[in-house]
Amino acid sequence: MTTLDSDYVLTTTRSVRLRLDFDRPIEPEVITECLEIALQAPTASNSQQWQWMVVTDPEKIAGIARIYRDSFMELSAARADEGPRWPDGDSRAAAADGVTKSATYLANEMHRCPALLIACISGRVEHAGHMAQAATYGSIIPGAWSFMLAARSRGIGMAWTTLHLRDESLSQELLGIPADVTQAVLLPMAYFTGETFKPAPRVPLEEIVHWNQWGRHTPDA
Repeated sequence: MTTLDSDYVLTTTRSVRLRLDFDRPIEPEVITECLEIALQAPTASNSQQWQWMVVTDPEKIAGIARIYRDSFMELSAARADEGPRWPDGDSRAAAADGVTKSATYLANEMHRCPALLIACISGRVEHAGHMAQAATYGSIIPGAWSFMLAARSRGIGMAWTTLHLRDESLSQELLGIPADVTQAVLLPMAYFTGETFKPAPRVPLEEIVHWNQWGRHTPDA
C-alpha cells in the first residue's frame, strides 16, 4: 500500500450507518483477516490482552440491538432537553441534523446487521489510577481502529459506538462476557453501498494544536 493509499483510507473512513447493506452477509474469513491486522496494533508493555467478541447469531445481534436502542432513546431524550450542543457557524452544528438522522436509523435497524464486533480487554479500570486507565484503553482502542480501517479497505462500513454500555451487565449476560473483562467499543458492521466517502469538515487545526505550551498555537520561531 502506498502512502497515498494509506492517506485515502485514513481520511475517508467514516462512521457508516445509512449506507449499510444489511442483506449481504459478511464472510467469517474476512472478519478474521481484519482481526489478524488488528493484532499488529500496539499494547502497553506488549501485554496483548485484547479479547474480541464477534457476534453473528441473529438472536444475539437482536439482543444487543435492543440494549443499544434503549440506551440511544434515553440519551436522545436527555439531549433534547439540553438544547443545541454547538454554536451557530460551527461545522459540528451544521452536521448535527445529519448525524442525528443516521444515528437514529442505526438504532432502529441495528438488528439487521450481519455481524457485530465488541472490542474488549482483560481487566477492569473503575478503581485504577489515570495512568493505568490510559494504558488499558490505549491497549484496545488502537486495535479496534485498525480493525475498522482494515474492514473499510474491504468494503465494510461500521459505526464506532459505546451506547450499549449504559448497563454493561446486560451485554455481559447475553454474550457470557466475564465481569473482569472491559468492553471498550461496539462496532456494528455491514458491507457499504457506494464509494463516495471523503474527508469530513473538522474543527480548524490551529484551534486545537498547542506548541510547547498550552495555548500557543504556532511553532516557535
